[in-house]
Amino acid sequence: MLKKWYICLLIFLVSAQIVSAAPVSDLKSPPLPSENQRSEQTAIFMTPKDLTQQELIEIKETYPDIKIRQQFQYALKGFSAKGPFTSLEKLAKEIPMTKLSVVNQYKSMNLFQSRDNLDIIGAQEVRGMFDSKHQRLTGKGVKIGVIDTGVDYRHEDLRRNYGGGRDLVDGDADPMETMDTKGLGTFHGTHVAGVIAANGRMMGVAPEATIIGYRALGPGGMGTTEQVVAAIEQAIKDKIDIINLSLGNNVNGPDLPLSVALNNAVDHGVIAVTSSGNSGPNIWTVGSPGTASKAISVGASTPTMEIPYIEIGGERIRLHPLQGTIPWDLDRSYELVDGGIGKKEQLTQIEGKIVLMERGELTFSEKVSNAENAGAKAVIIYNNTQGPLMGNLTQTSPIPVMSITKKDGQKLKKQLEKEVTLIKTIINEEKDTLADFSSRGPVTATWEVKPDILAPGVAINSTIPGGYLPLQGTSMAAPHVAGACALLKQAHPDWGPEKIKAALMNYAKPLYNEKGELYRTYEQGAGRIQLQESLEAEALVYPSSLKFGKFKMINENHEHQQTITIENTSQKPKKIAIQIPKKHKGITWHVPMPFEIPAGEKKVVKIQMTAEPAQLTDKIYDGNIIIESDGIPLHLPYLFVLEEPDYPRVMGFDFGASDHPGNYRYEVYLPGGAEEFGVALFHPDTYQFVQFLDWKRNVDKGLIQEEISADSLPEQGMYVAMVFARKADQEDRVETIVQIPSHVESPSK
Repeated sequence: MLKKWYICLLIFLVSAQIVSAAPVSDLKSPPLPSENQRSEQTAIFMTPKDLTQQELIEIKETYPDIKIRQQFQYALKGFSAKGPFTSLEKLAKEIPMTKLSVVNQYKSMNLFQSRDNLDIIGAQEVRGMFDSKHQRLTGKGVKIGVIDTGVDYRHEDLRRNYGGGRDLVDGDADPMETMDTKGLGTFHGTHVAGVIAANGRMMGVAPEATIIGYRALGPGGMGTTEQVVAAIEQAIKDKIDIINLSLGNNVNGPDLPLSVALNNAVDHGVIAVTSSGNSGPNIWTVGSPGTASKAISVGASTPTMEIPYIEIGGERIRLHPLQGTIPWDLDRSYELVDGGIGKKEQLTQIEGKIVLMERGELTFSEKVSNAENAGAKAVIIYNNTQGPLMGNLTQTSPIPVMSITKKDGQKLKKQLEKEVTLIKTIINEEKDTLADFSSRGPVTATWEVKPDILAPGVAINSTIPGGYLPLQGTSMAAPHVAGACALLKQAHPDWGPEKIKAALMNYAKPLYNEKGELYRTYEQGAGRIQLQESLEAEALVYPSSLKFGKFKMINENHEHQQTITIENTSQKPKKIAIQIPKKHKGITWHVPMPFEIPAGEKKVVKIQMTAEPAQLTDKIYDGNIIIESDGIPLHLPYLFVLEEPDYPRVMGFDFGASDHPGNYRYEVYLPGGAEEFGVALFHPDTYQFVQFLDWKRNVDKGLIQEEISADSLPEQGMYVAMVFARKADQEDRVETIVQIPSHVESPSK
């Protein structure tokens, strides 16, 4: 398969980045490439209704070159099939209202360090509470499906509450993790299961919940959309209470198959919990299925941690440890020296000093080994692409190894070029901050608040085959929420997905950044979960976030109205007061006057917002509507956007060889469509334009998948591919390197 989609920690490792290059508008559009016979692919057909057996028989007779693989009834309406892409496309057009989605690959990856974080969300205190049957709240009687790389059910901390499962990779009833000595073994699913329900040396959030394993990812953590959808389908059939998907991609689209499947699972009564992604800290980075409207999308917060900073010239730079490092405990000033990329010949006269290195060419372990052998006191590695750097060493390092961003690294390198530089270490204790890597929203197209909520996702220790390992990522945050849902479900067995989601979000703790500013709703959702407060909830408000949509710049005022339900779950009347949200110029709110709800009853109320577009200056407006229940605040995040906001017009480009010899194919996601779209090739040294791979006008939003015939490709060699999309006066470009192999001949002219 072409695109590699990464799960676990949801870090999408690509070489693509937004760049400036030759103006695409100056290039003349070539003729569109001619249609060619497509290669064989596996695809999912999402149909408006279940197909009958007779309809399936007719498909097989009409398209003998297509093999129907699996039928879906609950997670999706439709089926998966394999065959020539041309036939798959033709079939999709013949079935009204059908959406075709080529199956993509997923891969799991992992990162670093830890402590016990259950005290942060209040799980330990909650275990002293009881349900209506006077049983302690431990998750007993609740079934949680872990859709992941499998579960090591022989682990001493998991075998007590393992309840079986299904292997969607090998097609059997044994969801054991891949045990492999060739570097393809996995442990991510076991780690996730331990956070949820470990019951032994370590305790999960819900230690007596029943874990059902669904192995949807095989050796090396690789799997497909088809396998994950099949796992969701099976979980619905098995009447699972909660499913956890610590997986995702970097495509901010609500219409991808996994997002649709999770919404359907919730409609069947399943509480769906998923990671929001690890592509932060930029806006618009939340990925599917974290974009699923009805699922609980979870971002990562930090527990109480001692965070090292270095100080230089009065400025502080935060350090991020690599997995496998010892703690950074340097207690005096040290000289910082430039170590290039960490080659042996670059590491001279560094004994007793801290070495700054750039990421690239050598592995992290090779860099550190070279520095250690040369007598370095510590190593700081800075990224060679935008964003934070997170990675791991193959074995524990005897010296501290930390990472910083590309921006901070280049700043330090310039300082070193001027003069001898001394740096000192400052250790700060931090708690309840938003992890840099945690993906931010909003969701494109639906303009929803995502993530919904935060949970600890930094330095989480949990079970792996044969022992324990500390990791970090939104993959570790999601199972905290899945475990919390299990305790809520035990305490309130009659509560469905909407009420449990509301209990978590209404009573979450809004978090503030280091400057004392409240994080935006599209960064943290409602805030960090507070389990005890959610369990003691005496009032619920749902839906638990509001979307007012997209406004257009017109002369008339916009009036948007949302309906919410406020439910009194206590045995006494509740006085309700809705606060008017923080005032923005051009925005007027209309909320009901205070009222009372009798015990056990609910009231439907309307919240109206009027906007004067001429006075609006921002592209995104968000905040919290505070609803007081007997003086206790319940938080209701809201969001709306103006015109076409600044979301990336192009996402997730990938290019590679097709199954048809000599041909290549690409795929790319356009979250809002494009007025003009193209993939242009340039000479890597001169940036001289070579040719277009493809070019289109007025493209619909969604996933584009195209095959390029051999006779449309340039001669062999390496090229810079510029992928661009324009819409509403905004153009985004992604640049990456593509290689045309030697067996492809130059087309005749």
